[in-house]
Amino acid sequence: MKQISSADRRALRARAHALNVVVIVGSAGLTTSVMAEIERCLKANELIKIRMLEHDRRQRTELLARICELTGASPVQHIGKILVVHRAKSESSTPEPSPGAKMQQRVSRRRQPDRDRRAEARREQPLSSARRYPPLHATKRRRP
Repeated sequence: MKQISSADRRALRARAHALNVVVIVGSAGLTTSVMAEIERCLKANELIKIRMLEHDRRQRTELLARICELTGASPVQHIGKILVVHRAKSESSTPEPSPGAKMQQRVSRRRQPDRDRRAEARREQPLSSARRYPPLHATKRRRP
């Protein structure tokens, strides 16, 4: 469990304010599936909120310490049944763009020459005054 400075903790609490709870620890406690989900969320987001359904505050504090010990994260905040945990992403791993972002880059590169050609065609043809300003009788609606 890493210790973070109070200024960093304050900044992390501010960032966590707008976050939604991503993991709920039920009455079964810290199962392997819950720990796997916490690990997955920490890899994706660095800062997560966890809701505990345990009523005893002492047990919630112990579970927070155990989560931080098992994941290598730092506790940021513990208010009521909500826990905020932070683990900095390792600098060695570079995040890959999502498949949707890759597809968007591919599509935009493919369509770019076509867009440029159409834009050039529009610039070459000046608009006539009739196309810029339609006659008034064409825009008015006639009553039957």
